[in-house]
This record gives sequence, structure tokens and C-alpha cells, in this order.
Amino acid sequence: MNKFLILTLTAISLGSVFAANTQQGLEADMKLFKDSTCTALKDGVNSTQQFQSDALKALADKILANQFQPAYLSAEYEAYPTPQVIGQTLRLGDGFSKYENMTGVYLDKGEHIVIVGKTQGREIKLLLPNLTRKPAPGIEPTKDPNGWGLHKVVVPLHEGVNIVQVETPTNAYISYFADDYDKAPKIPVTFVTGKVNGYFDTTRGDTNKDWDKLLDHAVSPFMDARGKHIQVAYPVEFLKKFASGKGEELINAYDRLIGIQYELMGLVKYNKVPKNRVLARTNYNYYMFRDGDGVAYLGNNGTMRMVTDPAAVVKGDPCWGFSHEVGHVMQMRPMTWGGMTEVSNNIFSLQAAALMGNGSRLKDQNSFAKAREEIIGKGISYLHSPDVFNRLVPLWQLHLYFTKNGYPDFYGDVMEYLRNNAGQYQGNDTIKYQFEFIKACCAATKTDLTDFFDKWGFFWTGNITLNDYAKYNFNITKEMVDETKKWIADQGFKKPAADITLTDE
Repeated sequence: MNKFLILTLTAISLGSVFAANTQQGLEADMKLFKDSTCTALKDGVNSTQQFQSDALKALADKILANQFQPAYLSAEYEAYPTPQVIGQTLRLGDGFSKYENMTGVYLDKGEHIVIVGKTQGREIKLLLPNLTRKPAPGIEPTKDPNGWGLHKVVVPLHEGVNIVQVETPTNAYISYFADDYDKAPKIPVTFVTGKVNGYFDTTRGDTNKDWDKLLDHAVSPFMDARGKHIQVAYPVEFLKKFASGKGEELINAYDRLIGIQYELMGLVKYNKVPKNRVLARTNYNYYMFRDGDGVAYLGNNGTMRMVTDPAAVVKGDPCWGFSHEVGHVMQMRPMTWGGMTEVSNNIFSLQAAALMGNGSRLKDQNSFAKAREEIIGKGISYLHSPDVFNRLVPLWQLHLYFTKNGYPDFYGDVMEYLRNNAGQYQGNDTIKYQFEFIKACCAATKTDLTDFFDKWGFFWTGNITLNDYAKYNFNITKEMVDETKKWIADQGFKKPAADITLTDE
């Protein structure tokens, strides 16, 4: 278990390396710097003879010797929207990055001093994730009792001097989130100790030359990189092996894939693209998955090649896999009732595959014909089918038909309708989302889709029990069906010009 100790300037506990630091000495030495972040000495301070504390004397020595690199060791950090609030607003889960403010600083094991400037009452924290955590020897990775997730130490930071005890060396991140992020002040933070690792950022104009320089001079086994929509923390060894000279291409590929999802969701059309990014990282338990910290890929040679080689990222299984896992982050709750967890996210995978020039998995697997035979042919509910790709067919048919027949933003409009009109349901009540989805599809296209949904068994009545990461026992009643059909009839919508259930790619 990682441990930490944090101390403010007003309550210094002296320890080990900083035994000569006293409260009086620290307060006196702070006055020798131009401001509270201690990034520059006052005019006339040309030596460190008058310093009373070891910690700030060492910092002053670096400044005088021009060895202090404030570009990373000292920076201002901006607030980001709270991920949970984004999830609530966009009707998603809580999957956006908690590590937005990468510092480019690597902290070895031991004591480190972090100086925080004026916070104006805002709350910020230091995040120290264990990026290298692996199952204990003898433990089967998928059965790790510590789970598959990203473990971290969270250190509250205060104005002034903070002394942090680091047990596991790691890249450092600043957590700074606020509901009024656009009004929140930037907060200056200085790492008196720590090593410069740097990070790659295409949004500030970093180039492949910068990328290779960062990888060549990395002091951490992991490199941070980000674009407009993506943030990655991948092992340097694999980035050198598979993405040397291709940092821009790698980040741009990820940004494009997430951008496809934002377009499909209607977030571009309705000006709701979040400022926050999705974090992609390694794990040492499972091939790939999505959790509350983003998406994670197994840190071995095979998997890392697929997710760090820019040419591989946008093709075949890697393209599908990334879009599938990020699709879980973007998966709307009103489109994810029981039985749909591994279905509605694959709308994104199909769209990414199509736009990146890949084949259709539904077409390649002959899923259209199989689904019609199994579901429509037997007069059952689509939820009765154990094949998640069969369940996906009707959702994709709607997209294929309407995007070619006057509604190019079909799912964007459907999801916007659901963002604005869907209820809030849990457990067995999530089946109500099915009927809200039906209404959304009809409303967005001004089309009576009763026959389409009837054929696919959306109006099947009775009990359906299924397991979908939880057990669901749905009681679909005649009243639910009649109410939905009446709502559609009352709108006076036209019928579609063709039988959409026959749509294939």
C-alpha cells in the first residue's frame, strides 16, 4: 500500500533529507523569491549564503546555475469539467480521464517538495498512479484479488510547501476539476524536486521531432501524450519500437477515432463535445477493457503493437477494439438497457470501421441474414438472441437506411432526443429505455417505425431473464407496448418507403 505525508508551510514536520528546514527558515527563504511559486529569485539575490533551509537553498542553486526548467517543473494548471457531471449531462457513464493535467514530472521513491501558489479557495490534488502494477507472483492475472484497475495515491495539495512521500516511482498528475471550470483560475504549481520527463501534446504544435526527443530522453518507463480528444500513458519501450517518428500520426489516429464517435453522437452538431479527454493506458491483467479511468490494453508486445503503431490503430481488430472500448465510455445510458451493454457501443465500432476503410463485421459474419432467421423468423424478441451481433443488426439497419434517406445525422438526432427527454431508470426498470429509444427513432425521423420494431421483437410481451454484467428480469407488459404504439400513431408520422428489416450492407 502506498503511503504519503503532506505538510503545509504553516505546519512543517522536519524529516530525513530536509532536516535543516525549519518553519522560520522556510518562511524567510520564501521572501528571497519573486513570488510564492519560487521560480525566480529576487533581484540582488546572487548567492545562496543567506538561505536557511536546505530545500529552498537547493532550488536557488539550480536557478542560479540555470539548471531549473520551469516549462515542466513549474506550470499553471487549468480546471477541467468534472467527469461525473459530463456523464450526467450527456447521459453517459463516468469514463473520462481523471488525469487531465499531466505535469511531465517523474517522481522517484522518497520525499518530494511541491509548492502551490494561490488557489483562491479551489481544491487541487496530486495524483500518483501505479502504472506498473502487476499481479503478485503466482496469481492468475484475470483473477487478481486487487482487480484490474489503475491504483493511485491521492494527495491533497495546499497553498505553500507540501512535502510528499512517494513509495512507488511514477509520473505525476494534477487533479483540478470544477463545475464552473470556465471561470476557475489557473493554479501555479512548482515541483522543487522530481525529474523532467516531459509530455507530447499535438494541441500545442508538438512534432515528430519533439516526440523522438522525448522518447530518447525519457526518465520514466512511461510517456504521457495527448491530442484534442485522447490522452495516453504507454510504455516508452513500445513507443520506441512501434511509433518511432510517428507521434503525430498516433495521436491523430486516436483523435480521429474518437471524433467519429462525437460526430455519430451528435455532439459536434449540437456543440456539446466535451473538453475532457479519454485516457488510454496499459494494464497487466486482461487484453483490453474499459473502466472508470478510461480504456486499458495489456502491456505485452502483441497488444502494444496494435495500439501504438499508427498504421495498425485504424485497421481491423485494433480499430474495432479501440472503438468498442471507447464506445463503452460514450455509450448512452438510455440506449443501454439490460442485454445491450455489448451491443449499443458497437454502433461506434461499425461506424469507425466504415469511415476508416475497413470491412463490416456484420456483413462479413452474415449477421443480417442470421438475425432475420433467428429473430424475425421465430417471432421472438431480439433480446432472446444470445448473439450480441444479432441484437446489433436492427440498430445498424436504422443507421444504414436513414443516413441514405434524408437523415445523415440519424443517431446524433436520436441521441440528442434521448439526452433531452429520456427518464432515469435502474435495474429491471431499464427496459423502459427500450420504448424511449423507439420513440426517439420515430421522432428524429418523423417516421412511423411500428412495423420495423414489431418484426424485431421490440414489442414482444412477457418475461425475459438475462445476464449482462448483472441479472435482469424484465416484465414487458401489453400496457407498455400499447402506450408506445399509441404515442407513435398520435404523431401522424408517415410509414417508411421500404421494409427496413431487409436492409443489408
